[in-house]
Amino acid sequence: MSNSTSGTGESIARPPAQLDDVYTGAIGTDNLPVSPPAKKALLPWMAVTSVFLFATYAALTGILLPIQVALINADDKIQNLAIVTTVSFVFTLFAQPIVGAFSDRTRSKLGRRAPWMLIGSSVAAIFLLGLGGMTNVLWITIFWVVIQVALNALQGPLSAIVPDRFPRSKRGAASAMVGMGMMIGATVGTVAAGQFASNVGIGYTVFGVGVLVVTVLFVLFNRDGSSKALVVEPFSWKQFLSGFWIDPKANPDFAWAFAARFFFILGYFVIAAYNLYILTDYIGLSLQDAALNAGLLAIVGMVPTLISIILAGFWSDKIGRRKIFIYAASVLMVIGLTMPLFMPNLTGMLIMSAINGLGFGLYMACDTALMTEVLPGGGVAAGKDLGILNVATNIPQAMSPAVAALIIGTMGGFPSLFVFGMISVIIAAVVLIPIKSVR
Repeated sequence: MSNSTSGTGESIARPPAQLDDVYTGAIGTDNLPVSPPAKKALLPWMAVTSVFLFATYAALTGILLPIQVALINADDKIQNLAIVTTVSFVFTLFAQPIVGAFSDRTRSKLGRRAPWMLIGSSVAAIFLLGLGGMTNVLWITIFWVVIQVALNALQGPLSAIVPDRFPRSKRGAASAMVGMGMMIGATVGTVAAGQFASNVGIGYTVFGVGVLVVTVLFVLFNRDGSSKALVVEPFSWKQFLSGFWIDPKANPDFAWAFAARFFFILGYFVIAAYNLYILTDYIGLSLQDAALNAGLLAIVGMVPTLISIILAGFWSDKIGRRKIFIYAASVLMVIGLTMPLFMPNLTGMLIMSAINGLGFGLYMACDTALMTEVLPGGGVAAGKDLGILNVATNIPQAMSPAVAALIIGTMGGFPSLFVFGMISVIIAAVVLIPIKSVR
């Protein structure tokens, strides 16, 4: 790669020791980091890309896919949705760490992450164009598996850009931008998907094209350094596969962070994954009204989420603390999940969304920053290691419909689902306590 001056006005031809607070990633043959420091435009671009990515996730998983499944067989919708999402969970379990590991080794003019982001968004867009035409659970499952793997191939390398290009002292702000993009995206996706309730095929097309276009623009306007000079060891399948095992005894903070994210995301998504069916079967709305009111719930939750993300992200950087914000997030989530139990109506759901939005915002503002600070070896394999940590997001999200179906069917219906969510986020806060390397 060239030793020229970066767009920020800082020369990257400096001794690596002076870059310790900027780079944690790969080194090229000239003993300089592969990725240049982040320009000012990178933060908002990460937010925008996150908006479109998570709008697609929210639209597909929260509205369009449940409607498509329900229209095939309304009586078996809960079980069929669980089948589709559970099968995709099996196939996508290690998609992010595998893609992340390959991206850590990728040599290209576009850098290590961009090629995989482009491939992932392209494949997702192609299969989303066809998903709306599927009329049985088998073909929906096949297409859904490919789409989920592809979107994970986009998300994993996007996450790795934070430790690649931001210093540790700025990762709270970067985490806040990603979190803000996630919550705006979830709201926009849910609201927009409600407008396609009568034609899910058009909805799939809109979101597929949208995420592809934004990814291409992200790569064009946020050029990474060339990774053609990247220093990598000769490839070995044994070494490659063994790299996915991170010894919890040698890296206890990494293991505790994995567990904390797993339980928090599980507690949140067992409710979010079934919002549409909660509105129909617990609150008593029609399918069309539920699709529209799911958008209202998202909007109500978005405002407190954005406020808490912005404040907590920068406040966390200023005081150098992450865990206290996640503890507060867990408390708020527990309070929010009690609301539908006392008020089993739309008002109770709206209050829950507002409180949970505040809590989830606190969590998203600091979680990514915390994760980048517990990576083994200081983040030299950030793509792979963050991919492993993102499994702690993917597993509970993918498991949520199956877990929710089991709880609803065997433990007393939807009220037990809210109780399960509370217990899960409490566990998330407890397992965060032993982490020593992050305050």
